[in-house]
Amino acid sequence: MIPNRIRKVLSTMANHQVRALLMGGQACVFYGAAEFSRDTDLLILADAANLERLEAALQDLQARLIAVPPLSLDYLKQGHAVHFRCHHPEAKEIRIDVMSRLRGVDEFEVLWTRRTTLRDEDGAVYELLSLPDLVQAKKTQRSKDWPMLQRLLEAHYLQHRSDATLEQRRFWLHELRTPELLAEATQRWPELAEKIARLRPLLLLAKAEQLDRLREALLAEEQTERQYDRTYWQPLKAELERLRHSVRTESKTDRKQE
Repeated sequence: MIPNRIRKVLSTMANHQVRALLMGGQACVFYGAAEFSRDTDLLILADAANLERLEAALQDLQARLIAVPPLSLDYLKQGHAVHFRCHHPEAKEIRIDVMSRLRGVDEFEVLWTRRTTLRDEDGAVYELLSLPDLVQAKKTQRSKDWPMLQRLLEAHYLQHRSDATLEQRRFWLHELRTPELLAEATQRWPELAEKIARLRPLLLLAKAEQLDRLREALLAEEQTERQYDRTYWQPLKAELERLRHSVRTESKTDRKQE
């Protein structure tokens, strides 16, 4: 069950009709890859009306900005994350990270059409990134994201493999990261695996059950994605450092004038 403090954050967003999709660790919990997280990661629609609704929700949660950049459409549209800490008694210390763009993932309006909508036993509704979109979003430079990505895919495959749709089969053959399960999938659907191997050649290793070489190929695939992510974030990190420097400079100037 989702922790009460997280429920408070999500219900407040819903009450203010914020167009937002849950991602990150809490979304992984819903998809069966258990992860404890005090963060609530939200992907939002970046327009003026939605930003106004978000600001009202953050005010209700007594959420304070904890880092640069400030909350603005310009920074969100560039791909920055904006970070808050809640001080409302029912959501105390919960961190909220807000973004409107993700590397390698479609625009928000497209993601919204593919979203997963869940309802808990109390009738609360949660809007999540679809599993394929969440998997893509997890392909970062951070080491902690890759084991979670593997567990997400394992859980989905093991739950649905006996009655898999064609779309699910394609998804697993493109994305599975567990050598044994990838080998099993290529044996289950050899013709489809052969077609997809043109885009993901390591499937040929899976089909031949060359698991040691397959592990090496999966690691190489991971390293490539990590480098893509580092390259994507490099200019954004540089801009953050300029903002931090500006804030420090202004703070020193203000202290001198006091």
